[in-house]
Amino acid sequence: MRSAEVKEADAGDAVPICSLRVGSRLYGIETRQIREVLGTTAPRRVPLAPQYIAGVLPYRGEVLTTVSFRALLGLEKRDGANCVLVFDDEENEDRFGLMVDGVAGVIAVQQDALEANPSGLDERSQEIFDGAYKLPSGLMVRLDPQRLRPSRLAESGLFGSESGPHERLKQVRQGGQS
Repeated sequence: MRSAEVKEADAGDAVPICSLRVGSRLYGIETRQIREVLGTTAPRRVPLAPQYIAGVLPYRGEVLTTVSFRALLGLEKRDGANCVLVFDDEENEDRFGLMVDGVAGVIAVQQDALEANPSGLDERSQEIFDGAYKLPSGLMVRLDPQRLRPSRLAESGLFGSESGPHERLKQVRQGGQS
């Protein structure tokens, strides 16, 4: 396990961004928002949980609910272990994880390189993306961890059933949707 270091940007308006890979795409989160980066790990699946919940992990004596970024993007599940980033849920004073394919490293990005989400994005992407940085190598989509909180994803209703596991079990037993 490695702790994500919060570094002050050396050059003017530069912001340190942890770059993440999911599929062939590049995403970024400000390093100050990351509590910790866990090495490759495989969360334990939770029965009847929405598809975007990758599972749970033991974390410093707690149970860490982990969100699958691949599922949020509508990508197929990847076999094997993935990298998990740990965030503090500012609203509930809780922690949660975000499972990604890998962490590419930390880069300094000029704050003025950030542009708003394009108006043509679908509703799900609008919900989880927080703009994009224009880089010489292409676009890096910025993520705000608070938009990826499991409770917020459930409230949005855009990523699967809003009902909890008990309600879904009741639906399955009654012959409804699973």
